[in-house]
Amino acid sequence: MNQLAKPNERTATETQARTPSFALPRATIREEKEHYLLELEMPGVRKDGLEITVENNELTIVGRRSDSKLQGELVYRESRPFDYRRVFDLDPSIDTGKIAAKIEQGIVTLTLPKAEAVKPRKIVVGD
Repeated sequence: MNQLAKPNERTATETQARTPSFALPRATIREEKEHYLLELEMPGVRKDGLEITVENNELTIVGRRSDSKLQGELVYRESRPFDYRRVFDLDPSIDTGKIAAKIEQGIVTLTLPKAEAVKPRKIVVGD
């Protein structure tokens, strides 16, 4: 996978130290022929609570939870009531202008297209 999208642990750790209201979502990165897929688990986040930015080859994903009001008294809770934040350093081989994102059932999926220069291509042998 080379250096495609590696977690910026320094920034994530510093962010958690400064603002304890952010949780680090779990991430999965897969390589496919034309692009990479980055999936993040952000339960409780909806489309309108999602903010994704790219600046200086740094990808930042912030998800703000939209917990509905619970009826009755809360007795037990395993999920943390924090918003999410994750930062990745992007390899220059990613075409940042074509990154696409979607969210479905708390899973944020980003498609990170490979730049044309790094895609494999077939060389035709002439006569």
